[in-house]
Amino acid sequence: MPGQMKALVLQEPHRLSIEQRAIPDVGPGEVRVRVHRGGICGSDMHYFHHGGFGVVRMKAPMVLGHELAGVVERIGDGVTGVAAGDRVAVNPSLACGHCDYCQAKMPRQCSDMKFMGSAMRSPHIDGGFREFVVVTEAQAVRIGDLVGLDEAAVCEPLAVCLHAVSQAPDLTGKRVLVTGFGPIGALTFLAAQQTGAASVSATDVAAGPLRLAKELGAENVFDVTQPDALAAETADRGRFDVVFECSGHPSAVKTALAVTRPGGTIVQVGILPDEMTMPLNPMVTKEITYRGTFRFDREFNLAAEMIANRTIDVRPIISRAFPFTEAEAAFAFAQDRQRAIKVMLEFA
Repeated sequence: MPGQMKALVLQEPHRLSIEQRAIPDVGPGEVRVRVHRGGICGSDMHYFHHGGFGVVRMKAPMVLGHELAGVVERIGDGVTGVAAGDRVAVNPSLACGHCDYCQAKMPRQCSDMKFMGSAMRSPHIDGGFREFVVVTEAQAVRIGDLVGLDEAAVCEPLAVCLHAVSQAPDLTGKRVLVTGFGPIGALTFLAAQQTGAASVSATDVAAGPLRLAKELGAENVFDVTQPDALAAETADRGRFDVVFECSGHPSAVKTALAVTRPGGTIVQVGILPDEMTMPLNPMVTKEITYRGTFRFDREFNLAAEMIANRTIDVRPIISRAFPFTEAEAAFAFAQDRQRAIKVMLEFA
């Protein structure tokens, strides 16, 4: 008989419970990871508060969580890349490898993607807010011994941001703006700083994130609750070469179009409402390139490498950790934009 573990289950919006589940066994090519840290993502917040996002809605209770790190506890037959005792970040994406998109080397667009903590499939795929997860060998990426497992749990969102930066042209010598300084905005900011950009600036609606942006080296920070906060940046038809729009708010898209110079690029990182209005003429007349970005591919392993050697130091964005038994308090704290950027749950 398998042993038992604890899992944090979202029964319905605002109602979490801790359940006993069987510890999953490993098969050939699989790895069992003892979860130590799990980061609360924006999608977890949407599930917790609203039961989903966009057209995606929970139809049954589900374990949340896809930003994970822990220690390998057991390996299956044929596993050679990791061993028991290795500290790893867990890649929550498992593409099918067979569909047209996977064959075209675009697994992030997989037609049969299995992604931890997602209600997009039925039955839903449980996430990693539990004591043990079983993943394929490739999904368990060694993180080394220099950094904490809280840092390692930031690999997934950093991978998202590294992919976003890869969607932009070469940033060397460019003026860059990041709109929205939540977790994804902050990590996009740190990723952009590594590219040789001449400067990176940030916007937000809260003083706390803007203070952090300044501490991290922002050229300028803009409180967009203030009228005309970016008025000077619209001079000469826009002064930023590249804008990473991370807030997902329609007003931020309008701002981005106003401050991007002719020939510049906007990368849409935040998810926007399905229906919205936006002024398209500036995009046309200023010949702006507007690009989307979604999840990540090889960037997960790159994120693990950059975190492992602190090429990108994610510690400043980790605001606080809570025992998973205090998850409701953690979700409440994560909603406090003045104090929280990335909030962690502790499982070990």
